[in-house]
Amino acid sequence: MATRAFDTRSVSTTPGRGSRAPRAVPDVRARRYDPAETKARVLAAAHMLFSRQGFAATGTADIAREADVSEGSIFYHFGSKKALLAELGRRHGEAMIAAMEQGYALEDLEPGITVPRVLRFVRDNMIWEGAEPDCSECTPKSKMAQTPDAEPFYHAAKEVTTDWIKRHMQAAFAKRGVTGVEIDIAASFTHHVVGDAIDRWLCAATPDEADRIERETVRFVRAASGYVVE
Repeated sequence: MATRAFDTRSVSTTPGRGSRAPRAVPDVRARRYDPAETKARVLAAAHMLFSRQGFAATGTADIAREADVSEGSIFYHFGSKKALLAELGRRHGEAMIAAMEQGYALEDLEPGITVPRVLRFVRDNMIWEGAEPDCSECTPKSKMAQTPDAEPFYHAAKEVTTDWIKRHMQAAFAKRGVTGVEIDIAASFTHHVVGDAIDRWLCAATPDEADRIERETVRFVRAASGYVVE
């Protein structure tokens, strides 16, 4: 169903004698695409603008203009900017999972595969304010946390990826016969460790430092997951 957004620019404000009250003309952009395509266009436009301009500097009017849809259609399909951000966060988390899983069954994945993949995914898909982390204090995570508009995005992405870590641990531990692990706690710890590693890796001063951070992260997560570490 198309939204009934109205373009006030098309309303006459000076009716002649005996004329009827001015009528708003429907914005035809609201009906240009079917619902699925409208949603896809909004999500693509929002992703691009947030990456280029940051969350705080991007409004729903900017997204509508870039997507070539009415602003009302954004609220019709997503309800609010926060809900749109949350949907983008879920999709970001799902894309990260797809990057980690590529070519492997869930139970066959191990930190030596997933950690390098997630580091490179984040590097290639940075969405936070300004698109480039200011590493003068090595705090991209802090910058994200200080951007209130971005919170729905990151909370949704975290929920999706933490749930995946749980499922991955359950499958991997079952295959290896590992028991007695509190999966919920272990998954939360793993998420935080890898999140800290991402910050450090992105802010590494040299390629050698980045390599050392990556190797140590793999070693740490492997040890925490019950693998033999040499």
